[in-house]
Amino acid sequence: MTRLTADIRSTFTADGAEPFTVDAAIEVESNETCVILGPSGSGKTLLLETIAGFHEHNGVVTANETDITGKPPEERGFGFVFQDYALFPHMTVRENVEYGTRYRESSRDAAELLDELGVAHLSERNPPTLSGGEKQRVALARALAICPSVMLLDEPLAALDVPTKQALRDDLADILDDVTAVYVTHNRTTARAVADRIVVMQEGRVVQRGTPEDVFERPASPMVARFTGSNVIDLSAAPSLRRILDDGIGSQARSDGSGRSPIDHDSDTDAAPQVAIRPEAITLGDADGDLSATVERVVREDATNRVTLAFDDVTVEAFATSPPVVGTEVTLSFPRDRLHPC
Repeated sequence: MTRLTADIRSTFTADGAEPFTVDAAIEVESNETCVILGPSGSGKTLLLETIAGFHEHNGVVTANETDITGKPPEERGFGFVFQDYALFPHMTVRENVEYGTRYRESSRDAAELLDELGVAHLSERNPPTLSGGEKQRVALARALAICPSVMLLDEPLAALDVPTKQALRDDLADILDDVTAVYVTHNRTTARAVADRIVVMQEGRVVQRGTPEDVFERPASPMVARFTGSNVIDLSAAPSLRRILDDGIGSQARSDGSGRSPIDHDSDTDAAPQVAIRPEAITLGDADGDLSATVERVVREDATNRVTLAFDDVTVEAFATSPPVVGTEVTLSFPRDRLHPC
């Protein structure tokens, strides 16, 4: 059981690249999976590699309150899973999994791990003959074989096709239940599936941290809202919605019966705030809907339809089981408790 903390404040320079500053702190409780979520170039992987010990830095990394900042990667006892697998092509699958165990006092049996991950039948094959999903399962087995105190995973599903990604994501959620883990991804679906806690990064800094519900339902900024898939509505461009919020009418009635707007307006300014709402929270076609909108686009997604709608001077996205006709008018309902200022 390992509690991990990292407080990194350093500027890193790679060959031919502009200096990049990371100013970020994270705390991961024992057996917790912390997902570092953010767009490309936000510093996610750099932070993860620094925690692993791959980069010198001005900061502190601790494991169970012990400062391990000066320890090399091989002495930290962390398992690392790379996006590109990093398997030795000249070794068999079994030899790859056993490679790191030679330097560890405690380790797990390679055959047992390969069986758990569904690739035992590949043990005498070489990595170049494997599919992407098979390679990543072998890479996971190798990281787990050393009985790591912490698992560090850098976009392990990014290079996989959708069916393989979904299957391995489900397995990962089970695997990570019993270990402290830091998981880097830009994929919000993966983040929501595996995270106990999410840290959102932008330009080398943490811009929000919290549970998946905190981050997805109550984004701290328009950037976080958009990146996690919420609609961001500027109320200055949506007077019909702002009027409903101010009046406390329609489907906006609060669950506590107060009828108050969730948006605090500053009486000394005319500036309208921005609000975020998840696409799945907006209901189409209710007889008692709050306002009318024009259907601009319909895109089929698995068992539902993603619908783009326009009202006033804004557009929003919502989901509908039955696809509405492009160009028609539909009613929209905005549950008050799903709107959040950002």
